Amino acid sequence: MMTEKGYYGEFGGAYIPEILVATFQQLVTAFNKAKADPVFWEEYENIMSTYSCRPTPLTFAENLTKYFAGPRIYIKREDLNHTGAHKANNVIGQGLLVKRMGKNRVIAETGAGQHGVATATMAAKFGFGCTIYMGEVDVDRQRPNVFWMERLGARVIPVRDGTRILKDAINEALRDWAGHMDDTHYVLGTACGAHPFPEMVSYFQSIIGQEARRQIMDREGRLPNRVYACVGGGSNALGVFSGFIDDPVELIGVEAGGKGLETGRHASRLASKDATPGVAQGYKTYFLQNNEGQMKETHSVAAGLDYIGVSPILASLREKKRVRFEAATDEEVLEAFSLTLEKEGLIPALESSHAFAQAFKEAPALGEDDIIIINQSGRGDKDIFTVADAFSDLEWIKFIQKKAEKYDA
Repeated sequence: MMTEKGYYGEFGGAYIPEILVATFQQLVTAFNKAKADPVFWEEYENIMSTYSCRPTPLTFAENLTKYFAGPRIYIKREDLNHTGAHKANNVIGQGLLVKRMGKNRVIAETGAGQHGVATATMAAKFGFGCTIYMGEVDVDRQRPNVFWMERLGARVIPVRDGTRILKDAINEALRDWAGHMDDTHYVLGTACGAHPFPEMVSYFQSIIGQEARRQIMDREGRLPNRVYACVGGGSNALGVFSGFIDDPVELIGVEAGGKGLETGRHASRLASKDATPGVAQGYKTYFLQNNEGQMKETHSVAAGLDYIGVSPILASLREKKRVRFEAATDEEVLEAFSLTLEKEGLIPALESSHAFAQAFKEAPALGEDDIIIINQSGRGDKDIFTVADAFSDLEWIKFIQKKAEKYDA
């Protein structure tokens, strides 16, 4: 339950400089009016159904179900959205708000690049100017998405400060916004940041959970036992979880375990003991920080999951024990990626593959009467170079062969 000032329990809020107060208030007012206007949601759903691919399918994974000889496995196909991920849900909604506010330029941060491509696409459709901030490390490992952002007319600015990843891109976007408030809207890509962004992003992403609930009831006549989603900032997880939050369904968020939680080279905030509550980038949540409040370096094979914070809504849900959080290592993720590709012909994003990895770890302990849903938040063609590098190493080939022998046995 959110308070009037955007808190979820002790997390959230709006810790913003005075120069941005009026801009945030304008956004809060516009968002509240939009929520109260049924025509707004109708317009939103119409655009998503005619311009994107809503409702996205709920695919029964027959081969994986047989493979694990356990629960019936369903996959929510957000990879089939226009631009290849759930990010379109949020940016189209915010784009409609930009039109209502009479602004003509949008800016965004991006890590994996999917949010950047989605924002650039939305800007092209609605006729907005567009600037994307992206950490230099992510520019290098997500080159295909950078190419498309630029072709769509966006200006992509590599961020060379700090660790040169997602958190640094967010900082640069906030600096831009502070200097161009009159005509610019910051299309924050995940359910983090100062109020109203966590609520607003979750609101637009809730279309995932609404659809998934209807679809599983139509297919199975009952609710799933578990729902899995990867967790970076938290937008896709909150989107799919929202459809089942009031039901007796176990919700599992899967963070980036990187090289292993014991190594410190990971991006796990809620599944590890390495994160502590703090205030940064406009809100209060769990951050990977040292005793002086300086942010630590993070690591993940997935560019979209190496953020130092997490949605205040998810932090609150963990405190309430409503969502269980786990971490999947890079090795487990690449194994799950390969298995999904080989058994179902699906190419999940490396971010989404974290959810698959945890589901696969737990599937053998579930029964044939159980049902699980895995949210495939994006498609993996953007990760082609990362995956190619991983599997070009002879040790990785041996690793996969060993795993295949274990599964076949």
